Formats: sequence, structure tokens, C-alpha cells
Amino acid sequence: MPAKIWLSSPHMGSNEQKYVKQAFETNWIAPLGPHVNGFEKSIKDFLGDNVYAAALSSGTAAIHLGLKILGVTYGDEVLCQSFTFSASANPITYLGAKPVFIDSETTTWNMSPELLRKAIEHRIKNHKKPKAILAVHLYGMPYNADAINAIAKEFDIPVLEDSAEALGSTYKEHRCGTFGAIGVLSFNGNKIITTSGGGALIAHNKEYTDKAIFLATQARDDAPHYQHSAIGYNYRLSNVLAGIGRGQMEVLADRVEARRANFEFYKKELAHFSQFEFLEEPEGSYSNRWLSCVLTPNFEVREKIRLVLLAEDIESRPFWKPLHLQPIFGKELSFLDGTSLDLFNRGLCLPSGSNLEKADLERIVQVIKTAIS
Repeated sequence: MPAKIWLSSPHMGSNEQKYVKQAFETNWIAPLGPHVNGFEKSIKDFLGDNVYAAALSSGTAAIHLGLKILGVTYGDEVLCQSFTFSASANPITYLGAKPVFIDSETTTWNMSPELLRKAIEHRIKNHKKPKAILAVHLYGMPYNADAINAIAKEFDIPVLEDSAEALGSTYKEHRCGTFGAIGVLSFNGNKIITTSGGGALIAHNKEYTDKAIFLATQARDDAPHYQHSAIGYNYRLSNVLAGIGRGQMEVLADRVEARRANFEFYKKELAHFSQFEFLEEPEGSYSNRWLSCVLTPNFEVREKIRLVLLAEDIESRPFWKPLHLQPIFGKELSFLDGTSLDLFNRGLCLPSGSNLEKADLERIVQVIKTAIS
């Protein structure tokens, strides 16, 4: 049988080992060092818009610290996109706060501005004004930042922008990660670039990134001895992993180009079949196409295709199960119209790695065509 095809595997460039070797040769194995500074600078330079970056151990850690910096605390409510991975919402509960889930719109698959407004007005009417809005650029497709940010500004509620899947995507020529009061990136092993494990907190306000770094290094006070006036966390990215990140940032443009080419190949080969729908980019949006996603007519067709691919050792995956349907979150307040449930039932993520060869893509498509014929 041919080699296994993964959904989204790491793809190393030519310089990652060079930076890691430097870390070993200079004995910068300790958590901080010049690669952390260099990695943060490369993120800052790439995003532009006068942002600052704090390199952390994961995107989840960045969401946790971001919510904390925005003042979320025990008993607060945070409006959170339901159609996303659980790591978007889990940190809300770390702080003793409660998620309130918002369904998606069909044009982006991201948070519905109409339902967001409905939720805010409902919670204010019930004397529970939300403390933050957590919106997600799902699968690399930008959310409707103009509409979401306008509503946030109207009600004076800060936006925490989960851009974990959208590094390299843009909305009206601004890079994802720069639209919220705080933005979040992920460099997990399956992301468009990786540090093995890692993330970053992004902000226009340097006080936010400074506070994130302070909290991420166990909140150690400026004293000659170990002194702590606040609870801290061990969330800083290591110098070794940051070295991988520096090399990965150098090939990010190539990775975006390759992922977008994967999507275009699938669309060219499959769009004329009635069994498939592809999400187009709304005007002004540019997706990194982190994952190439298709909609099938129903759950049965989706599962048939997934299982045939699995039998051929080709990894695919159903869309994220909406958080309001997760057992752990099933009792939380939600504002729904059925969009994310429909997407979950019909959607399939196809292999999307930037290291896929043309022969891999042709094999995947041939298996899919066989499954539906």
C-alpha cells in the first residue's frame, strides 16, 4: 500500500536546524534567549499594523492570558464562537467564567454578527453584560471583522481574536491576528507553520504583551530574590522551539501558497460533482486555506467518503463538532440558528499539508471519485 497521507503534517524548511544548532552551540537551552526575541520580531514584522508579540507555549495559553488581561474573572460571561475547537473555549472556564455560544453565518462559517447582537442585547437585558467576545477565523477563513468589531465597539466589549488557524490570511489587506484588542496565534504541529508546540499573544498595546510575558514567566516581581505579588504561569516558549519558529517564518509565504494550491486543485477536480460545495472567499477576504474543506449533501455521504479514504490510509476529518453540542458544554447558554450543526453534519476536511506532492493529491481525488461513483 502507498504511504499514509496525513491531514496536515509538519513541513520543515532549510534553516530550522541551523537555528536549533545555534541554540545548542551557545547553550541557550534555557527557556529564554535570542531566538525567542528573534521569533517575536519576525512575527511582529510579518503582521505589521504596529503590533507587539509575546511568544508562548501554546495558543491555548495565549487565549488564557488574553482573557485574563482583558479582565475576565469568576462569574463573567464570554461570547464565544460555537463552531471551533474546544481550545477556544476551555480557557474561559480556567478563569471561572462561563462561555455563551454563538452560531455561525453561512458566508464565512464564522461567528454570526446578527446572533452576536442578539446575544449581547439579551444578556444586557438580563443584567449580565458580557466581558469579552471570542471570535475565530475558522480553517483560515477570516471572520467578518468589520461587522463583529462594529458591534463590539457599540457595546464597549473587547474582542479576543482567535487566529490560531489563520496566520497568513488577510481581511481587507490587514493580516489576521491584528483585528482584536488581543490576537492569538498557534504553532501547534498541524498548523500552517509550527514550533512543535507553541503560540503567541498579539496586541497593539505593548502593556498587554508586557503583562503576558510577566504572567507567562511565573509573575516574578522585579527583585533580586524570587518574589511574587500575583499568580503566574509557566507559559513562555523555549529558545530551542523559537529557533524552529524563526526558520518556519522564513517559509511562511511558500506554505500559504502551497495550501491555497491544494484547495484550488480539489476545487478544479471536484466542484463539478453535485456532491461537493466549496466555501468561496467573501470580497476583501484572503484565506490561507489551512485546511481544504468540502460540504457534502448529508451525513451519510460525508461518512462514506471519509471511510473510503480511511481504508486507503488517507486521513480526513469531519468538521469541528460545535461546542454547544459537546458534553462538557451542553448546558451552557447558546444563541443558535442551526448553521454550525448543518456544517458539522455535512463537512469534511481533506488532506491539506503544504508538503503534499501532486501524486498525493491525484491519489486522494481518485479515491474520492471512486467513492461517489
